[in-house]
Formats: sequence, C-alpha cells, structure tokens
Amino acid sequence: MILEHPIVPLVGRLMMTYIFATSGIAKIFAWSGNVTYMSTRHLPMIPVLLASAMLIEVAGSVCLVTGYQARIAAFVMFWYTTAVTLLFHNYWASSGMMAAMQETHFRKNLAIMGGLLMLAYSGPGRWALGRDAAVREQE
Repeated sequence: MILEHPIVPLVGRLMMTYIFATSGIAKIFAWSGNVTYMSTRHLPMIPVLLASAMLIEVAGSVCLVTGYQARIAAFVMFWYTTAVTLLFHNYWASSGMMAAMQETHFRKNLAIMGGLLMLAYSGPGRWALGRDAAVREQE
C-alpha cells in the first residue's frame, strides 16, 4: 500500500512544519507588532513569552523537518499550541464575524494538535536523523 512508504511520515512532518516555521520567522522580523498583539491579551512578561514562542516554533520546526527528537518536539509543540489556542482563539469571548474567525482558527489548531499528538505517539518514521539502532533493526 502506498501509505506505508517511508516518505509519507516525512511529507506529513514537512506539512505540519510549515505553519510553525513561518510563524516563528515572522516573530523574528515583526517583533514589535507581535508585542503589540500580545498586549491585547494583557499577558505578563511579553518579551519572554514571545522569545519562548519563537524558540519553540523555530527549533520545533527544525526537529520536525529533520526528525531529530521529533517525538519530544511534537509533544512540546502540542502543549504550546494548546496554550496559544486557549489564549488567542477564545471565540466564546467574541461576537459576530470575529467569533466566527476565531472559531475557525480554534478548530484548525485542534487539527494541528491532533497531528502533533499522533507524531509524538508514533514517531517520525524511517527517514529521520538520530534514529536509534534498535528501531532500525525492527524494520
């Protein structure tokens, strides 16, 4: 079956990475805009939180693309996405078009979180850096 080909997990990891990598890079180049946006949520220590978000998104993307420590990265990114979803896409606190837009982002993030959990559970697949010899022997 074609879905059992070792490229399938790699393609899945690349697809999941796109949203995190572009967001992390945008945080680097649009720092002040992100600080302003985060200020609307009245969060403490915004520069520290923003730097942490940037690190998780960029380093996590590198781990997902390469497959190196992908399970750990996916698990950390799952919890990060959970927090971001609850803080920034709380559609129940909005009304009208804003509520509809935030609900769409909320649902999209739930799907991403599901993919991250599946990756954390099943691992990065055959094409990954740092795979352990015991795993290679089982294949």
